[in-house]
Amino acid sequence: MNEASTGFLLGFLALLIVLSAFFSSSETSMMSLNRYRLKHLSKEGHRAAKRSVKLLERPDRLLGTILVGNNIVNILAASLATLLAVRIWGDAGIAIATIALTIVILIFGEITPKTFAALRPERIAFPASMILIILQRALYPVVWLSNVISNVLLRLLGVDPADKGDDQLSTEELRTVVREAGLSITRSRQSMLLGILDLEKITVNDIMIPRNEAVGIDLEDEMSSILTQLHNCHHTRLPVYRGDINHITGIVHMRSIARLLSRDNLTRDALIGACREPYFIPESTPLHTQLFNFQKQKRRIAIVVDEYGDVIGLVTLEDILEEIVGEFTTDMMLLSPDVHPQKDGSYVIDAATSIRDINRQLQWTLPEDGPKTLNGLITEHLEHIPETSVCLSIGPYRMEILQTKDNMVKNVRIWTSLDKAHIQQA
Repeated sequence: MNEASTGFLLGFLALLIVLSAFFSSSETSMMSLNRYRLKHLSKEGHRAAKRSVKLLERPDRLLGTILVGNNIVNILAASLATLLAVRIWGDAGIAIATIALTIVILIFGEITPKTFAALRPERIAFPASMILIILQRALYPVVWLSNVISNVLLRLLGVDPADKGDDQLSTEELRTVVREAGLSITRSRQSMLLGILDLEKITVNDIMIPRNEAVGIDLEDEMSSILTQLHNCHHTRLPVYRGDINHITGIVHMRSIARLLSRDNLTRDALIGACREPYFIPESTPLHTQLFNFQKQKRRIAIVVDEYGDVIGLVTLEDILEEIVGEFTTDMMLLSPDVHPQKDGSYVIDAATSIRDINRQLQWTLPEDGPKTLNGLITEHLEHIPETSVCLSIGPYRMEILQTKDNMVKNVRIWTSLDKAHIQQA
């Protein structure tokens, strides 16, 4: 080596620095690969992805191969730089070589290649995987011995080298992945995926139609009134009850009585005979469970009861599907009968509207962890049934009660700003 020319030694030193950059970038890129994308590409038959998956199955061997190669290259580079420096500057070259090589390795062999590999892991890892597999076989004895010693030390520290950790995503982690998918998933698909994930957090009580808003057939009404109601009905299935929805007889499908209804031959007994036995569910049932139960029971509508067995509302399969895909309308704001935008920027809202619907329609953040309706939220906040024209603030929302009736708040005007103009106007 002492007899080699200076030009040859400089060229060899440059090659060693390139190899150092290769090992450094390979290490960072392999560890930075998206494991889920890698598995997908591997299943699609991508050769480089398959090689990378194989290497990552034993990260101890992969890191051992890279680090053994990197250390060999760096040690050779240090020896060669020292030899060149002594030849050029004499004994002072030792210090010069140490400082110069440290700077060169740090910039060209570590920081730059590792940064590039972290930003573009597939561009480095996939081509490098072929070389790393060859090196892993060539350096197997050294790597094996190094791993044995390393694994013994890890066990002494209480770490099991065979434990690869849990790569499975929790629901919250998966929700974060969907939100950060960016342009790879459209907004509508993101919303649907998040809706599916939210089914386990939402209960039937959150989306049910309250009993006072439920449309049904009262068998104690006059038959002429029942026929008129059925002719004008826009629903496919209706609960049938006697006097009160707690005394429910069953669920009638409009298709079952369509022929009799069209011929005006429908009788009270025929209506009762066409009813299917009601399907009752508790109010605390999570939506993902209820979706499965609808499928299992071959049902599309259920009667919701509280802990005392009293009917408090009803829920349909369509209600659950809307939690996933959104409202079956083109513009929820224009078609909502409960939310009325005003010229001054405020909204007049029916207080029986659920807080979840208001938040979804207006992109608000009214608290949802307590009462389900706007009326309930206001009465809980005031701790009494308010009179008309009472004003209150809940978070950033200023509210003015416009109408109360039957011990309930009926209509409320809401602003999302607390500026003086709105306060004076209220």
